[in-house]
Amino acid sequence: MGVRVALRLTLSVSILLVALSLGACGDESSPASDAAPVQAPEVGLEHIHGLGVDSGALYIATHTGLWMAPEGQREPKRVGESQQDVMGFSIAAEDRFIGSGHPGPDQNLPPSLGLIESRDGGRTWTSVSLLGETDFHVLESAGPRVYGYDGARGLLVSSDGGRAWESRTPPAAMFSLAIDPRDPDRVVAATEAGLFASADAGRRWRPLSNELAGLLAWQDSGGLVLVDGTGASLVSDDAGRTWRPAGNIGGQPAAFIAHEQDLYAALGDGSVKRSSDAGRSWSLRAAATP
Repeated sequence: MGVRVALRLTLSVSILLVALSLGACGDESSPASDAAPVQAPEVGLEHIHGLGVDSGALYIATHTGLWMAPEGQREPKRVGESQQDVMGFSIAAEDRFIGSGHPGPDQNLPPSLGLIESRDGGRTWTSVSLLGETDFHVLESAGPRVYGYDGARGLLVSSDGGRAWESRTPPAAMFSLAIDPRDPDRVVAATEAGLFASADAGRRWRPLSNELAGLLAWQDSGGLVLVDGTGASLVSDDAGRTWRPAGNIGGQPAAFIAHEQDLYAALGDGSVKRSSDAGRSWSLRAAATP
């Protein structure tokens, strides 16, 4: 099989698997949303949507709330009591988590939470903006700069931590977005039409590749890493223009982030893998006890 054919197959497989992963979370307008919410077990993970690292602890945003595995421990524990569906999730600062999603069974709130924040390590959450208006499936932040993508509203960008927003037109339906750690205006997006880059906070886009798709993370060292729908990781040293193969996380990715020089990838089975060598090798960081 030629390289170009293989890359196009990678794009097709990645789009299909990512779409299936997002679709598994449901839609507040579907009949299924009227059913009784799923109650989470004391220890267990269901539909991982996002990851974050704060002071060495790994935070795992799921369909049934936020979980945390302290540094040196693999078994995650529930953070707080909320079982809200945390769809988008990002650690904006040491004392500020942001998220989006749907309310838990004990919350009398609209189906879409808009942007929410926690100032106590995820134990409690308050509304910041867009309550009842949006549900960000893609949510990334770099200090006060926040990017949020909602399939209905498109791409929204904030420069004040998510209180006020400006609309942007994404190049296509978006699966993932990575922010250059050295320049918050510079981003790369993975979409159903391939990879695109913007140097002006999403106002204008230029195509990078129509043969790759997956989840993106940008390391502090400058390496941009992609995990495709088959679990293969690829690395770019030139902001997405060229790519080289690295390793494999061992399955379909559910969430993917970079923290300093480490990479973290969640799999569909609820486990989280970590790489400290730019995606070449992966080891288990967290997993729920069966």
